[in-house]
Formats: sequence, C-alpha cells, structure tokens
Amino acid sequence: MTLHEQQVQPGTGDRIEVRHAGGDAYTVEVRGHALLTDQPSGSGGTDRGATPTELFVASLASCVAFYAGRFLERHAVPRRELRVTAEFDMATDRPARVAAVRLRVAVPEALPEARRAALRAVVEHCTVHNSLRRPPAVEVEIA
Repeated sequence: MTLHEQQVQPGTGDRIEVRHAGGDAYTVEVRGHALLTDQPSGSGGTDRGATPTELFVASLASCVAFYAGRFLERHAVPRRELRVTAEFDMATDRPARVAAVRLRVAVPEALPEARRAALRAVVEHCTVHNSLRRPPAVEVEIA
C-alpha cells in the first residue's frame, strides 16, 4: 500500500530531519529538540548516543509508558513508581531487523489488581504499538 492509498489525516505530516554529525553519529532534529545517534565503539562508532535500533525499541517503551501514565492519572494513581523495561532480540537471518521485543510495565502498588487487565489493553494500543501491528507505507526518495 502506498502513502497515497492509506487513510491519512490531513495536516499530520510531521517532519524529522537527520544530519551527519561525524563518523557514524547523526543528529536527529524533531520540533526543536535534538538528539544524537551513534554506534557502539565495538561497531565502529564512538558510542556518543543510542543506536537507531535502540531508539526504535525505546520509542515503543516510552509510548507504552506514556499511555500507562495517562491511565494511572485517570485512576488517581501516582505515576512516580511507573517503570517500563524493554528487552529486544535481533533476527539471526536477513534482512537485519528486530525480531522480538519484551516489555515489562512495573506499576505502583496503589493500582488495584482489578485494573491491571484494563491497563494492559490500553498500553497494547499505544500509537507506536499500533504502527507496528499495521506498518506504515514507507517511501524513499533519493534527491
């Protein structure tokens, strides 16, 4: 499915720009924020930032944390003890890709056991998780 065939909400074309920052490092600019990606020293980089693959998994984990935090807030449970831990495995075959992600959502003790299933349903539908379930069309233009 191409970008033109998908249902796209008008005016939501957010923009991210990535620029070379020396060696294997790149600066990612998003809405006035900047972060640096790099490769580990053992992979030829200088380890000045997370790898793009780590940021991919971090994107999922932080999206889950955001949705969980909002859920806790709606149920008057403080978020300060909320923690999401992500572990991932790379595929052993080609193409190179993340093969599996395991997320652990540690919630405050104040969250009643009866609310945990609802929390799970909410976090499993965060935007990044939804995007992995229904992958976006990706077009690459060489300019």
